[in-house]
Amino acid sequence: MAFNACVALSLTNSQLFLVSSMRVCSGFRSSVACNLRCRRLKGDAVSIGSRFRNFGVARAKGQKIEDHSLLDDSMDNTDDEQVGDVRPMVPERDFTGTAYVPVYVMLPLSVIDMNCELVDPEDLLNQLRVLKSANVDGVMIDCWWGIVEAHAPQVYNWSGYRRLFQMVRDLKLKLQVVMSFHECGGNVGDDVHIPLPQWVTEIGETNPDIYFTDREERRNTECLTWGIDKERVLKRRTAVEVYFDYMRSFRVEFDEFFQDGIISEIEIGLGPCGELRYPSYPAKHDWTYPGIGEFQCYDKYLMKSLSKAAEVRGHSFWGRGPENAGSYNSAPHEIGFFRDGGDYDSYYGRFFLNWYSQVLIDHGDRVLALANLAFEGTGISAKLSGIHWWYKTASHAAELTAGFYNSSNRDGYAPIAAMLRKHEVALNFTCFEMRTVDQYEGFPEALADPEGLVWQVLNAAWDACIPLASENALPCYDREGYNKILENAKPLHNPDGRHLSVFTYLRLSPVLMERHNFQEFERFVKRMHGMVVLHFSPSESVTFSFGSNSFPFLFFFWIFSCLGYLV
Repeated sequence: MAFNACVALSLTNSQLFLVSSMRVCSGFRSSVACNLRCRRLKGDAVSIGSRFRNFGVARAKGQKIEDHSLLDDSMDNTDDEQVGDVRPMVPERDFTGTAYVPVYVMLPLSVIDMNCELVDPEDLLNQLRVLKSANVDGVMIDCWWGIVEAHAPQVYNWSGYRRLFQMVRDLKLKLQVVMSFHECGGNVGDDVHIPLPQWVTEIGETNPDIYFTDREERRNTECLTWGIDKERVLKRRTAVEVYFDYMRSFRVEFDEFFQDGIISEIEIGLGPCGELRYPSYPAKHDWTYPGIGEFQCYDKYLMKSLSKAAEVRGHSFWGRGPENAGSYNSAPHEIGFFRDGGDYDSYYGRFFLNWYSQVLIDHGDRVLALANLAFEGTGISAKLSGIHWWYKTASHAAELTAGFYNSSNRDGYAPIAAMLRKHEVALNFTCFEMRTVDQYEGFPEALADPEGLVWQVLNAAWDACIPLASENALPCYDREGYNKILENAKPLHNPDGRHLSVFTYLRLSPVLMERHNFQEFERFVKRMHGMVVLHFSPSESVTFSFGSNSFPFLFFFWIFSCLGYLV
């Protein structure tokens, strides 16, 4: 039988993939389909291309999921469209057959309101269905302490979260849940304000030392100082006891979701932005990038701890913070403590930085020990921030003020990884999408090196034999950023086959749901899952010519027949 017809194909990246070992299977979902139409094209060519319409999840209230153009059964094509020119492809690594790395998506910060009610559930359900169509593994949600235990100690309201969890379960998605013991608002990406519980802030009005404090005695209300971890100043409870009671209430309330495996992981908030670090660079105190930040140890509880450590060392006069550490927006070379050969590397400087970083590790140790009691049998993670600016200086000043004692002559992440290993906790790290060359172009004076920092933390985690998870630090929609994440997630030629345990995308938004952005994201998910994808961009077309000496057209006809399409 002769095949003289030509076939024009209009496919998105999500519509076609081939499995390994020369097998072909149908990976199409009902939510995304393609048009196949026969046309006579000059040169009897078969064109594979993509066409797009404007798309946005923002829509009229009441619009159903079927109305979303991402989930249409056909693409727009016109009879007069021409075969596009072939554009050179950007070389990229093939991740076909690599390890399956689950991909989760953070939900918007405003998905639960201050009354613990689910905001616009119909719209959220539509968006979750779109995410499900892209084969994401699940979503991440913050369970805010300031919402759930807002008005009185040990009076918890989980109602909005229960409704959300049921919605996620119905869609057969998984949940990563963050125990968020910090304030939301004032940081990069924050579009809502969720304070600490009202009863806690009332205590803070009479005892402001429950908050982290800088040298000028400015209080930071983002989270509670670790100085009260063992101090009964919260209505006769310590801070650690408060955190444990909250976690235990959550575990009991949502037992069915744990039993069903819907809740796959609990991330424990350990500081500002949920990260294990000091709030050393708060925007509310006029910090701007790439300032070194300030030490946050001047509340009376941490100062008491420092004085005791100095006495034990035998140098009581060391029971003070550095006097020449600059201000939030200083540069290291300007400051006596952080400059090359500065006081950070003196006997006193090493003593202070050891104490300061150990307080951070001890806080994580205490809270994670209780988290393991509350969530026995469930995976637990802790998040570290990627403080990459001033990484190429000797002192690593921005990391030091944040509590990471990672100067050029000391590994500051190995002790943290060892602590996490003790509790069998995964390390969640940020800034996986960042490239060092981009930092040089934007802020060359910052001497930043996100790639070097990521590599160091990768090795610290894997040397400690703990799972390593990650998320992007800033919004990411472009292929270049996704490729960087993939390279870090699945390092090339790793002799031990190491890879990320999970990746969480920051975050679900109308911008992500724009058609071209979502198609890039969907392609990224496939590659994280180790599936085959087409290696050209959505706006590019690839042309195959079928002459007398070309690859037999019958083979292509068989491929598309296997995929369920009739040509």
